[in-house]
Amino acid sequence: MPLWWQNTREVGGLRLTEEGMLFLMEKIELATYEVPFPPEFKITTQVILFLDKFIDCPYYVTNKGITVTEEKKALELHLFSGDVRKYGLNKALKRTDEVTNP
Repeated sequence: MPLWWQNTREVGGLRLTEEGMLFLMEKIELATYEVPFPPEFKITTQVILFLDKFIDCPYYVTNKGITVTEEKKALELHLFSGDVRKYGLNKALKRTDEVTNP
């Protein structure tokens, strides 16, 4: 598991290591979708936590963008112009709203 998954906690996300991503792309030939980050975007701890919480498919992160293995998730990220921070905030607000206004 540590060879493929960046986060091996029980409640961790599906973030892949470089080796894990290469395995999915080359050995399994799984479709992947690249979403570039906006210029000047910085990956913070908060961004990583949002990704762990809201990206429900295997993904790989670099300083330039995120690669996901689900077309729907790629489309959602593209709608936020690759700004995964705004995406995570939106998802968190939506969940909060659903809890307070069922």
